[in-house]
Amino acid sequence: MSLPSDPFMLLSYVNTQLRDNYSSLDDLSASCGADKSSIVEKLEKAGYSYNAELNKFIQG
Repeated sequence: MSLPSDPFMLLSYVNTQLRDNYSSLDDLSASCGADKSSIVEKLEKAGYSYNAELNKFIQG
């Protein structure tokens, strides 16, 4: 599956998937066949970072 290219659509999609279906970003990346580092990089450029304890991307 192709992930959204817009960073804010990507943020919404990834956080929803993490909340509803996956226990970690690693699990989501593996399942989607997506590159974890590219997701993190794109969302960091938009001002969001992954919080493993909360299992979601947060602002800051």
